[in-house]
Formats: sequence, structure tokens, C-alpha cells
Amino acid sequence: MSHICFTCGTQYPTSSDPPPGCPICRDERQYIGRRGQEWISLESLQKRYRNVFFQEGEGVWGIQTEPEFAIGQRALLLQTRNGGILWDCISLIDASTIGLVKALGGLSAIAVSHPHYYASMVEWSRAFGGIPIYLHEADREWVQYQDSAIVFWKGETHRLNDDLTLVRVGGHFSGFQVLHWASGEKGSGALMTGDMPQVCPDRRYVSFMYSYPNLIPVDGATVRDIVRKLEPYKYSRLYGAWPKFVVSGDAKTALKRSAERYLRAIGGLSDRKTQTSR
Repeated sequence: MSHICFTCGTQYPTSSDPPPGCPICRDERQYIGRRGQEWISLESLQKRYRNVFFQEGEGVWGIQTEPEFAIGQRALLLQTRNGGILWDCISLIDASTIGLVKALGGLSAIAVSHPHYYASMVEWSRAFGGIPIYLHEADREWVQYQDSAIVFWKGETHRLNDDLTLVRVGGHFSGFQVLHWASGEKGSGALMTGDMPQVCPDRRYVSFMYSYPNLIPVDGATVRDIVRKLEPYKYSRLYGAWPKFVVSGDAKTALKRSAERYLRAIGGLSDRKTQTSR
């Protein structure tokens, strides 16, 4: 049976007995649910839940599980000129979901920002012919379900093709990666960030946290480093982890403005303001 952690949604290898615990939930960035460690099988998930699709942007489809399951993020299906890309992942995959994704052009690859959203990435890969799953090498230890489809990359950037680039920004996890889509938004560019930075509810700002549920912030140097790493890229929209959590318009300026606000709040804004333009 395939066991899935009820709190974070991570799928574990098939076994007769569930794992003794979920290391991802035991980590200080996550938590174990109030009722203790709970598991659900993929089969039970398929019976009790369903996935819904909704358009988030130009060639961008959100996929979310209802009722809300685990962390509650949505995956994004990007209809790129080089084929469909699944950005981040969710735990539920079923025949209906596979059919809808194929109707939207199918998938050629998967990339996941960080361990909290690994979910059922191996199951998704196999459903579409064993397509590659791109993760950063620095987060290898957090992979609970090993598979030959997983491609670990090293360094600060990794080009999937001439249109898509993975960028390691760190902060939330050492190997946290974002995805830049150069031709997205009709050529003005799109940035898929998941949790780092995360879109704020008012959707004019983003913020930066080491742990969101446990309210642990990152330091000023980390924020400056993230903005510096994203400086070379052009993007008009920034997509967070939740449905409709999207910064529209000049998202790159919003990122810099958000970094300055964050640094002021933690007392990390120097006389030279931030070093976000470096």
C-alpha cells in the first residue's frame, strides 16, 4: 500500500506498514498534526477527494485538491513552447486528473520548489511515462520516495531549455528553487516561487520565512541574497503557492519593495538601503 502523510502530503514507497514517522513533519519548519502522525493511502485519497482545475494566467493552470488536503498548496501546469511543465506537486492523482492534464497538452517534466511540496511527485512522473523530476542536490536528504526519474542538479542555476531556468534561492530550505519562464506572460516573463518568496494576501507584496506555520523568519542577509539572485531575470508576474496568490504588473519591483519593507521590520535596513540591486 502507498502511504501518504496526512499532515504534509508526502508519499512514501509502497509497504505493508506505514513508516514510523514523517521526517518532513518532525522538522522545525513543519509540524505533526494535533492527532499525532496520521497516514492515508492513495486509494483512500482518490475516493474521498478530487482535483479541480482553474486558469491562473496565460498558459498557466492551477490544480488543487478539494476538500483541502495536507498543506493545501496548488500545483501549476505551465503550457510552454517546449511542452507542459508541472511546477510543484500535490498528493492526489487519479484518472480524471490525468485525462484533464493530457487534454491540456500533457507533461514533459516536473520541478518542485522544496520538500513540503514533493507530495506524490513520483506517482505523477510515472503517470506520464516516467518524466524527469528536477530537484536541487542540496535537498536530496528530504526525498522520501527515491526513483530513477529524479534528476538532482547542482550549483545556482539550471536551464531546462532556452525558455525555463531553475534558480536556487535557498532561505526556506538550502536547495529551495524557483522557476523562471522567459516567454511566459506573452514575453514579459513569469516567476514561479512557491514559498520563497511567498505572495502576501494583499497580493502587492511578498515575504520571506524559514518556517511559515511556526513563524520563524529569515535574516536580512538571506533576503538580500534572494533578491540579488533574481535580479538578472525579467518577470511581470510572480506566482506563489496558493490559488490566486499572484503578484501582477511589475512583480520585480514588488519584490524589491517587499524586501525593503521586510528589512525595515527586522531592523536590517542599512544607511545604503538594501543591497537588493546588486
